Amino acid sequence: MSKKIIATENAPAAIGPYSQGVVWGDLLFTAGQIALDPKTGVITADDIEGQTRQVLENLKGVVEAAGASLAQAIKITVFLKDMNDFATVNGIYAEYFTENPPARSAVEVSRLPKDVRIEIEGIFALA
Repeated sequence: MSKKIIATENAPAAIGPYSQGVVWGDLLFTAGQIALDPKTGVITADDIEGQTRQVLENLKGVVEAAGASLAQAIKITVFLKDMNDFATVNGIYAEYFTENPPARSAVEVSRLPKDVRIEIEGIFALA
């Protein structure tokens, strides 16, 4: 098996030595997505609602570039700056993962890149 690198203009460009996504066999592993506008590289919102929506749109961009959809998610990890935002994030998340939701973890972390409030990464089935 060999790995295939996924790169798309529909998600923020990598800001370090990593790939937006990597396909290995029938699995896609995404890098953590934060609330950067893919076109400007600027954080799109200060509030958790706006950041969560942008993060999920960025994740969707990477997944679609690999030929998959969010419906093919197996495992999602959500990193939150403040666990008090969980209920809000959960409500928005439910709009994107409507049926047969994936396994998920949500953890509070002390700091995220560019001091955003949320980061999300995932593993997706391609077959």
